Order: sequence, then C-alpha cells, then structure tokens
Amino acid sequence: MLCGAASAARPATDETQRIAEQVKAQIEEKEGKTFDVFTAVEFKTQLVAGTNYFIKVHVGNEEFLHLRVFKSLPHENEQLSLHSYQGSKTKHDELAYF
Repeated sequence: MLCGAASAARPATDETQRIAEQVKAQIEEKEGKTFDVFTAVEFKTQLVAGTNYFIKVHVGNEEFLHLRVFKSLPHENEQLSLHSYQGSKTKHDELAYF
C-alpha cells in the first residue's frame, strides 16, 4: 500500500470489528440511540502518520454507517479516535474516503 493512498475495500476482520466496537459508544451518543447490531462488514485503510480505517458497519435492517477511525503509531500510546462517520448508508454504497 502506498503511503497516503487508501487501500482497496476488503472483508472485515476480527481486528476491524474490535476497532468498530471501541468507537460504538461515541456514535451511539452522537446519534442519540443504541445499536443492537453493530457488525463491521468491510474496510479500507490509509497509511498516514498512523492509520485511518474506513469501516462499513451494519447497524440493523438495511441500515449501514461508514466510520473513519484513526489509529496512531504504536509509540504514541494514543487511544483510537473516531474522526467522523456517515449515516444513512446502504449495503451497496461504496466505502470511500471522507
């Protein structure tokens, strides 16, 4: 992967699911609701001074969210950071840089 370029979308992994779960409470607070379903289905990464994760998350019914989560470099000892997210997405919406 090139530094700065986003990777191709690929199926979510256990690590991707853990990352999504770590920011779930922040999203629930912003949305004012809780999600019984919160399943990462695919993701892209972007290598910067750390890693941006773009994650498509199924939140029930036909509803999806796109998350942008920043993971700092290991030596920085920082928490994962929810940079932003997009709601009102569908299963077929392309996971793109935002």
